[in-house]
Amino acid sequence: MSSDNFWSTKFAPLRYAVGWLGYAWMRLVVCLPFRVQMAVGRALGRMAYSLLRERRRIAARNIDACLRDVPAEERARILVQHFESLGLSIVEMAMGWFGRLQAVLQRIDIEGAEHLEAALAKGKGVILFSAHFTAFEFFWPALKSLCPKLAGMYKWQRNPVMNRAMRRGRGRSYDVQIAKDNVREMLRTLRENSVFWYASDQSYGGKGSVLLPFFGEPAMTNTAIGRIAKASGAAVLPYCCRRLANGRYLMTIGAPLDGVPSGDEIADTRALTKKLEDYIRLSPEQYWWIHQRFKGRPAPLPDLYAATTS
Repeated sequence: MSSDNFWSTKFAPLRYAVGWLGYAWMRLVVCLPFRVQMAVGRALGRMAYSLLRERRRIAARNIDACLRDVPAEERARILVQHFESLGLSIVEMAMGWFGRLQAVLQRIDIEGAEHLEAALAKGKGVILFSAHFTAFEFFWPALKSLCPKLAGMYKWQRNPVMNRAMRRGRGRSYDVQIAKDNVREMLRTLRENSVFWYASDQSYGGKGSVLLPFFGEPAMTNTAIGRIAKASGAAVLPYCCRRLANGRYLMTIGAPLDGVPSGDEIADTRALTKKLEDYIRLSPEQYWWIHQRFKGRPAPLPDLYAATTS
């Protein structure tokens, strides 16, 4: 990545202006005091709540489907707080990618580092099984501080400027960035005793996905995690990262779940997903509810997002 010229002329056309503005904004916002950064993030979130009606509708349907045991008034509050959390996530992403490392590290508390240390001592790599929590981009520098070699999955962005910014920003913490469908590279990296961050909560179906409950609601779920762990011998640890009310952040690395991997990839994914549900309930507004988690379900299951667009 260091050999690439980020300011490449091939990204100069006007159609990339939005990407360049976003990149410039991230570079500027990291220079602000923390309290101002948080105020900017919340303001962005409130603006998004007002303007992004379709995403608001998707998030509301997800929250209603997954948190049925929560009173309706509380679900409505979670929806508003979720959009504030999304706004904060944009600022936190900029901080995680381009902010001063010490300023990021000093705000993060780490729980369960001993589980990661014990797993790495076995020499077969570690898979951190996670979900898309809104603050996850903020935590890469802290996670890297615990890992001799950190790898993570990525999905190409439509805007090439933002794609390059993402690769560059994550690249100061990641040692290896792997496309989400490159299983061979994942296995090779794990055999080098790397720590690999893996999120399976954005599957749209297809090969490797099965219908499994997510908060009791059937969702197409990628089950590759058990297969990858079995093939590599890597340990699988649940992983959560969240923002606390006092301005600090908490990274939680869980103990390995009993019997995972078991050789039954569906059972493994079910057990790990249940653990993620427990983490999400700790701060439900900080899960990525605007994603169409229940897209692609087979008939006769209803379309949860009828009359919405992607």
